[in-house]
Amino acid sequence: MAAMLRSARPLQLTLAVLKPDAVAHPLVLEAVHETILNNQFLIVRTKELVWRREDSQRFYQEHSGRFFYQRLVEFMSSGPMRAYILAHEDAVMRWRSLMGPTKAYQARNTSPDSIRGAYGLTDTRNTTHGSDSAASASREIAFFFPEFSESRWYQQDEPRLRCGLVHYDAEERVHSLPRMDGQSHHRAEEETHH
Repeated sequence: MAAMLRSARPLQLTLAVLKPDAVAHPLVLEAVHETILNNQFLIVRTKELVWRREDSQRFYQEHSGRFFYQRLVEFMSSGPMRAYILAHEDAVMRWRSLMGPTKAYQARNTSPDSIRGAYGLTDTRNTTHGSDSAASASREIAFFFPEFSESRWYQQDEPRLRCGLVHYDAEERVHSLPRMDGQSHHRAEEETHH
């Protein structure tokens, strides 16, 4: 499936994570994936992963000592997650808006059509995580996708994605640039790193 994406403004990257409560329910997982696609995000990378407790502690270390920290650490290492690198003109704010408020009860009352309003269970089991700024996005993308070069992506892929044909690979669940030899740019790049 090819889609035309034309943007006068540079694309921005953000990290989106579907938490264990979402991944445990295939229908919720698929619904959130469709929400990403329906809101014209480009899926730059995606991966399924399971955190050890230490990974969770490192990622949330800024919250250490807060009342919810221990509960969050336990929950985020309780099962599989799906992480995405998403691109859009305003990726950080657009994804945060789609997620809705952190507190599930608030999301249900004030933003019932948001992801957390529709699927969030509690303040911890609230379906998704998203970076809160461009700086956080860079740091969090590096944490989840250490093999991904953000600077290389901005130099090589972003200008072409912004003004060219974009292919969505339903099997790989990512967008990529078509290449002259018919192979997608994303897959060819991955093969060179293995």
